[in-house]
Formats: sequence, structure tokens, C-alpha cells
Amino acid sequence: MASPLLRVEGLYKTYGEGASRVEVLRGVDLAVAEGERLGILGVSGVGKSTLLHVLGALDVPDTGTIWFGDERLTGTPDRELASFRNRSVGFVFQFHHLLPEFTALENVMMPLLIGGESRKAAALRAGGLLEEVGLGHRVTHKPGELSGGEQQRVAIARALVRAPRLLLADEPTGNLDIETADRVHELLVQLNERRNLTMIIVTHNPALAERMTRCVRMVAGRIDEELG
Repeated sequence: MASPLLRVEGLYKTYGEGASRVEVLRGVDLAVAEGERLGILGVSGVGKSTLLHVLGALDVPDTGTIWFGDERLTGTPDRELASFRNRSVGFVFQFHHLLPEFTALENVMMPLLIGGESRKAAALRAGGLLEEVGLGHRVTHKPGELSGGEQQRVAIARALVRAPRLLLADEPTGNLDIETADRVHELLVQLNERRNLTMIIVTHNPALAERMTRCVRMVAGRIDEELG
């Protein structure tokens, strides 16, 4: 493996207290190379989504260390973690979470506008990304006027609009039919290869797992098996 973009050691995460205490992550060690497409597999409830949230600094581990390049994330103040997320990580989830009252273009522009970019510059970049994901002809359509696959493409464009180095996706095609999911799978592979974009994707979909450059299996809160 090339020098890792992301490296984690000894991650533990627990929720609740007393009788309701649940240990979700139980000593996760993982290294992910720049440009890699890593699939995380495992049955429901083994900690896959929690791990993704911790890797993307949406949540913090109880113990353990996370490195992003030369930057140590664990122990970093919340404000700095928020800055890290905004500049370095894009998120795609099973449900697209698009804002229904805004067009596809406006939804993709939103992270840039929140970051203080001008509407003109934001529209130019967002329009280019929608073109890249095959939706250049749908920029003025609102989410309710788009198919499920198109909505997920908008969500992917929104995740990439600030040019992150890492894309984290949690069951990104879990809500799509087989044919639509396959088109989204192909898009993810193309984006990875064109942009050298590092991807970590949680999935139950064997077709998507086959398109990863490497897969690992989680069992009971740990990385249990390297699948190639």
C-alpha cells in the first residue's frame, strides 16, 4: 500500500451507561491509501456506520488515534474538526437529504454559499460538477422532479463541490433499483479514477463491493478480515 491518507489505531466507541451501555467500536485498526476505493462490509449492527462517522469527524472516539496525512485528528478542538470536515471530507448517505425547495444547482451550490463563496463562483463550480455526474441538463429541476438515481447524483456532486480528498459513503445505492444502482456504482468508480479521490464505502451490495480496490469485513466492532 502507498503511504496512507488515513490511518486509525485502537479506536473504541461506546454509547450509553450502565445496563444500556453498548460498545460499538472495539479496537479498530485501519489504513487507507490515497486514491483507494475501500469497501467496508458486515451485517447490520457491527459498527460500520459509527466507524464512518468517526473517520469523518462527525463523531469522536472514546480512545484511539486518527491521522489524516500528517494531521492528527484525535484531541482536536471541535471548531478545528469542523474546519477539517468542510475542507477535506465529502459525505454521501443512503437517503440524499436534498433540500426540496431548491433546484439541483442550488443544492450543490449550498456548501459553497455557506462557506462564503459568491453566488456566481458557486454556480459555476456546481454547474461543472453536475455536468460531470451527467446532470448538466437537469440543473433547474427540483429534487421532486428527479428520479432516485438522479437525486443521488446530485447528492454526490454536492459532496464533491468543495473538492474533498476523502469521500465517505454509507449505503449510497441502498435505496435504488439494480439498474440505477449500477449506474451510480460506475459513476463512483469514474470519479475515483479521474480525481484520485479516496473513497470509503459501507455497503451490503455485492456488485458495489466487487468494484472496490479492497474490502474489509467488520465483525462485532472490529476489522475482522481483509477481503482483497
